[in-house]
Amino acid sequence: MTIAVSASIATDHLMRFPGKFSDVLLADQLHHVSLSFLVDDLVIRKGGVAGNISYAMGLLGQTPLLVGAVGQDWGDYRKWLEDNGVDCSAVRVSADLHTARFVCTTDETMAQIASFYPGAMAEARDIDITQLGRELELVLIGADDPEAMLRHTDQCRTAGIPFAADPSQQLAFIDGETALRLIDGADYLFSNEYEWGILLQKTGLSEAEIGERVGIRVTTLGSKGAKIVDRDGTELHVDVVPDIAKVDPTGVGDAFRAGFLTGQSAGLSLERSAQLGSLIAVLVLETVGPQDWTLDHDVAMKRLRDAYGPEVAAEIEPILTNR
Repeated sequence: MTIAVSASIATDHLMRFPGKFSDVLLADQLHHVSLSFLVDDLVIRKGGVAGNISYAMGLLGQTPLLVGAVGQDWGDYRKWLEDNGVDCSAVRVSADLHTARFVCTTDETMAQIASFYPGAMAEARDIDITQLGRELELVLIGADDPEAMLRHTDQCRTAGIPFAADPSQQLAFIDGETALRLIDGADYLFSNEYEWGILLQKTGLSEAEIGERVGIRVTTLGSKGAKIVDRDGTELHVDVVPDIAKVDPTGVGDAFRAGFLTGQSAGLSLERSAQLGSLIAVLVLETVGPQDWTLDHDVAMKRLRDAYGPEVAAEIEPILTNR
């Protein structure tokens, strides 16, 4: 069976600011802010939520089905993903619009200021999840064209297809009713700590009330690891794999999701799945660009042993071996 990843497909334009945004942004002047940051580096990378997650799952030996819309400028990107194990047959190619673009500046504290041009992403709403010609194990519905997110969520619910809700960045721009529609009935709910706060605020629901609407809730906590709440309310905390260097946080959350869902698909426990997700996340954190990292078996096993012990590493090893 196949895991489909329905979310944005984009190119990332990533810049580094050799200072702190907090030293330049004045709290009492934000109502008429006009700033330009002189950056010292620019790299252009392949990205987007769906692209990042699918790439990571491909490196882990999966064959994820990429679902999204792009422009005709995506030929090189498609070849890259297919060469790394991703099924791109469900991607819609727009006749008129460019592939979406993410432009992000990161300061020396890892704070980020970003803009996102959706472009062809708006046409993702024209893709029907039920007509993909695959038996789907799970559909991850991540940040994308809002109408596409709603359509794909409704299609999964109606057809009885298990889905993971990962509204992430879009939570800032939707109302509480829409947020509930995106998560209601999800087998998994992903968010980071900040997004979880937004979800609670906008829906007006308590943690327990949201827990009644979803299956497994996964909240990433940055350097503090991740919290997983099972269907019965049991909470589990998983620490991060310690980093060697913090290079670029772009795509770290996507990497965690890829590792976690790969672990779940392979039959690992929630804890082991989160530990695999943490490994993939740190590999992305230590690399510029969310798809410029590689997976070396021996290095990965050492990182797992050092972080969680030899027994944990041995349980996860088959996924790293059979890729």
